[in-house]
Amino acid sequence: MSAAARPPEGGAPLPRGGCRASRQEGSPTTAAARPLHSRAAKAGLVAAFAVAMIGSAVAVDVTDSMRNAPILDTTRPPPLQNSDNSDVRRSRNYAMQPPVIPHKIDGYQLDKNANRCMFCHSRSRTQESQAPMISVTHFIGRDGNFLAELSPRRYFCLQCHVPQVPQDPLIENRFIDVDQLLYGSPEGSPGQPQGKR
Repeated sequence: MSAAARPPEGGAPLPRGGCRASRQEGSPTTAAARPLHSRAAKAGLVAAFAVAMIGSAVAVDVTDSMRNAPILDTTRPPPLQNSDNSDVRRSRNYAMQPPVIPHKIDGYQLDKNANRCMFCHSRSRTQESQAPMISVTHFIGRDGNFLAELSPRRYFCLQCHVPQVPQDPLIENRFIDVDQLLYGSPEGSPGQPQGKR
């Protein structure tokens, strides 16, 4: 006999449910009362779930704040704007930030067959293009060894580098530049310590 079916000392074997009260007459959990009890419990759970769902549906705001429209509505997206094509290098906001792309890249082929960015930014082409050479970190392989050419891990430039569009931000940007955080420099002069203004 298994431990669950073993009778307690001096008593009759327990029924399948493991409880003597379930077999006694007059008990609220008799076979006749059990289905009614279980139906009432299920109905109560369903009712509680329905109330919770209705309550949460009323409490949730269903308007998308960026589109200013209900979430389920399909809206026409704003037209794409032209990328910045000034070729002016922008300052970086934190150490090791990948530089942004200061020119248009529309129509650039960037796939497993060709990388149009390397036509100007490869080590051998920077003198004629006057474009900055890619960082030496782009020549480090996954094992930490320096390679003779661009690492396959850094081949797809748009993983880190992105073109810019002259547009107001959709939400407020509360980013604080590291120099401003460390030295309290004003927004117009990043990198200038507070005492050297």
